[in-house]
Amino acid sequence: MKSIASAAALLWILSGQAPPAPPPVQTTSGPVVGVAEQDGLRVFKGIPFAAPPVGKLRWQPPQPVEKWTEPQTVTTFRAQCMQRRIFGDMVFRAGTMSEDCLFLNVWTPAKSAGDRLPVLVYFYGGGFIAGDGSEPRYDGAAMARRGIVALTVNYRLGVFGFLAHPELTAESSRHASGNYGLLDQAAALAWVRDNVAAFGGDPRKVTIAGESAGSISVSGLMASPLSRDLIAGAIGESGAMIQPTFAPVPLAEAEKAGTSFGAANGAPSLAELRAMPAPALLEATAKPGTPRFPIAIDGYYLPKSPADIFAAGEQAHVPLLAGWNSQESGARGVLGQNEPTPEAYAKAVRDIFGESADEALKLYPGATAEQVQKSATDLAGDRFIAFSTWKWIDAHGRTGGKPVYRYYYSRPRPAMRPGKGTDGPARGAAHSAEIEYAMGNLDSNDVYAWTPEDRIVSQHFFEYFANFIKTGDPNGSRLPRWPAANKGTGGVMHLDVDSQARPDALKDRYLFLDKWYANR
Repeated sequence: MKSIASAAALLWILSGQAPPAPPPVQTTSGPVVGVAEQDGLRVFKGIPFAAPPVGKLRWQPPQPVEKWTEPQTVTTFRAQCMQRRIFGDMVFRAGTMSEDCLFLNVWTPAKSAGDRLPVLVYFYGGGFIAGDGSEPRYDGAAMARRGIVALTVNYRLGVFGFLAHPELTAESSRHASGNYGLLDQAAALAWVRDNVAAFGGDPRKVTIAGESAGSISVSGLMASPLSRDLIAGAIGESGAMIQPTFAPVPLAEAEKAGTSFGAANGAPSLAELRAMPAPALLEATAKPGTPRFPIAIDGYYLPKSPADIFAAGEQAHVPLLAGWNSQESGARGVLGQNEPTPEAYAKAVRDIFGESADEALKLYPGATAEQVQKSATDLAGDRFIAFSTWKWIDAHGRTGGKPVYRYYYSRPRPAMRPGKGTDGPARGAAHSAEIEYAMGNLDSNDVYAWTPEDRIVSQHFFEYFANFIKTGDPNGSRLPRWPAANKGTGGVMHLDVDSQARPDALKDRYLFLDKWYANR
């Protein structure tokens, strides 16, 4: 049967015609029709997994989508969630923006519903205020060509996804509010459990992954009782829902942020906030002084903080692959506008750490301008996102009962192509620089002049990811050996042109920060 399909695909390619539309796939909501690509993949774009969160459903947990009976054509990316254009590296293939944005996309190589292939569900980054499942760097085709059913998922952002409010808590049967974007993610995983078999995937082999806010989401999904039983593996790229990176706050604190926002915008009641048009609500978040809408310990999605959940071993007991990049932030994150002199650096470190500054300066030394530049960069990255990722890896390694694989990614991006702009010389791998490499999507980004060395790095990183998604172990016969970090070796995979596992040289930095944050 497969050979006949392959021969038919070859005839379509030779004829220069597009393959015919594949037969409908029956989901629990209704039949959907995607597109058959010439390489044998089937792609489904913009499948609704929840009802439009508009009107009375604004700031409600995702509700079941209204069912349909006639086949629904899903061949175009649907609307991105409401957001301001914050990050210049984001490229969206979704042409519109709307509150009605709870869609997911599927790339599958399966020939039938009985194939039972491993599944990847990828959550985008963007600080919980931006991002979209249509971004080319997250495209699932490369993973699908490796025998994986790949999905990207939209979730609500900013005020639409994270507003908590006393009136919302009062109207909730669970006495919870906020976290709607995270509840969208959990609802998408429930959709995957119920539907991915129809696309040839195995609901028992679902790996979740994401970068930055997506990685933070992965740690939350591992911790939440709503989702921890829906996954078989997890991949985190730079970030965890642990202090100081988006650590959740008590619900009452999150509610205060919501009431303050409403009062500042002439909408003190929930009814008035719901009556605001979506564009006006979005623009209100751009006003100076508007706080971020925090993740809440709401008693529903999060019964307690993820740090406490991981410490108690109450998270999903699944293999974890996670790490961070060598230049997650810049030296300005510590120095501000001061020059990188030893004197300015020492003062900045003392301002941050107070009585613990001498210990910090031993771990992040700054005797010369060059040493200051490196240490300030390292410290800024650790405070921004690396420490929280380390804490997550360390805690899960202790209590999760499964292998944990840790990486340190250091490949700088190459020069930009002519006419695409200019970046200064990179000192390391910037935040988010690894995404195209890890997902096998270098060619989706024409800003950079990718070199043969970049393609080697991508081949290794991508194969590690694909192997992990398939087996829970990144290792493969053609790859440098990657030992589990929690199996007595303490090894870290350094990912670059010459990838290799090395002993953990940064542990003392993170033990210091762990003690310092615990005492704050």
